Amino acid sequence: MPDYRRHRVPGGTYFFTINLLERRSDFLVRHVDALRAAVKRTGEDRPFHIDAWVVLPDHMHCIITLPPGDDDCSNRIKAIKIRFVRAMPPHERRSAVRVTKGERGIWQRRFWEHVVRDDEDYARHIDYIHYNPVKHGCASAVVAWPYSTFHRWVAVGAYPTGWGGDGATDVAAGERR
Repeated sequence: MPDYRRHRVPGGTYFFTINLLERRSDFLVRHVDALRAAVKRTGEDRPFHIDAWVVLPDHMHCIITLPPGDDDCSNRIKAIKIRFVRAMPPHERRSAVRVTKGERGIWQRRFWEHVVRDDEDYARHIDYIHYNPVKHGCASAVVAWPYSTFHRWVAVGAYPTGWGGDGATDVAAGERR
């Protein structure tokens, strides 16, 4: 069995990629209200700050910061996934293994996590999250995608409205204009 080791940083800032099992599905955006409710409820039970988030049809990326002294990011992600699954009727296909284990067939079992190291790493990941709908062809401009914290970042002046879709930004270089 693989030995998954997570780098635990109390009060740390973490980047996550969380995938649906069916990667060609639009399940997350069809049920975005249930996902939002799962995130909100988890944040009420186990506080965290949402730095950035984007929900795409079949996966999502986020950056969260934990409270000082708290390093339990994994159980927050687990709680979000469980709450979302419980809000969905059981209509998805499941493998024999998942049926035997009593598991639903919505999420991939694991998720990808990265501890944000410094301000430059943070800025790169924030840009990556916000540009992701354009990268995956979900929108022609970042501002056109409604399931993202990009609009919140524009409101506080961190990005211009046209960032990431009008040629004003080189996302690979992490430049904001």
